[in-house]
Amino acid sequence: MSEWKQKRFWKDVHVVSSVSGYFIKLDDKILKTPAKRQMVLPTEALAKKVASEWDQQAEEIDPTIMPFTKSTNAALDKVSEQFEEVSALLGEYGDTDLLYYRADSPLELKKLQETGWDPIVKWAENTFKVRINCGTGIVYIPQNEQLLSEIQIKINDLNIFELTAFYDMVSITGSLILGLAIINGRLSAEEAYKLSRVDELWQLEQWGEDEEALGLITKRAKVVLSTAGPFHRYGSKLVAACVENSSHYVDITGEKV
Repeated sequence: MSEWKQKRFWKDVHVVSSVSGYFIKLDDKILKTPAKRQMVLPTEALAKKVASEWDQQAEEIDPTIMPFTKSTNAALDKVSEQFEEVSALLGEYGDTDLLYYRADSPLELKKLQETGWDPIVKWAENTFKVRINCGTGIVYIPQNEQLLSEIQIKINDLNIFELTAFYDMVSITGSLILGLAIINGRLSAEEAYKLSRVDELWQLEQWGEDEEALGLITKRAKVVLSTAGPFHRYGSKLVAACVENSSHYVDITGEKV
C-alpha cells in the first residue's frame, strides 16, 4: 500500500496583514498549524517566506522543502508552550561550548582553531564583559557564573520565533557562542557553520575522500550544509555518508545532487 500524502487543494497564496501580525491565506482559508492554531507571523518577511513555500508546492505536499513553515509550526505549537524549558536547555551550552575546547596538536589544526575561533571568543568577551576560559583536551573547563547568567538573560529576551531559530543554530553548530554571533550580526549562518566544522574540514584535507572520515563527520553532525566547494570535492560520497548515518544533507548553493 502506498503512503498517503496530502494533496494541494488551493490555487492562490496570499499574505494578509492585520493588527496582530501577518496571516497566510490559501485561497480563502487562513493557514493553521498542526495544532490548529492560526499561523500569525511577526514580520512580513517571514510571512512571505512561508507563503512562497506553500505557493511552490506541486500536486502532492512535500514538507521536506518547507523549512520556514516547519520552524513556524514549532514556534507556535511547541516553543510557545515550553519556552522556559527550551531556553534553559540552550543556556546549558554556555558551560560546555565547542569553542572552549581546543586541540593540543597537530600545529596546523591548532592554528586553524585559533584563527577562526579566537576572534569570536574575543567578541563574546567584549559583549558580555566577562573572560571566557579555553583550554585543550576534553577535561571540563568551568566558566564564570556571570558569563552563564548574561547568556541566559540574552536567550530569555528572544521571542518564540527567534528562540526556535536559535535552537536550530545551536543544535547544528554545537556552539552557543556561534549562535549568539549569528543573531547579533557578527557572523553569517554560513560563516558560523564553517567555523563549527574546522576540525572535520581539516581532517578531510588530510585524509582526502576517505570514506571512513566522511562517516565519522556525518555521524557526529545532525545536519551537513554543503557549499559549492565541499560538494564539488566530495560529491556523492558525502551524500551517501549522510544517508548511512541518518544525517540531514542540505545544499545551500542550489546545485543539483
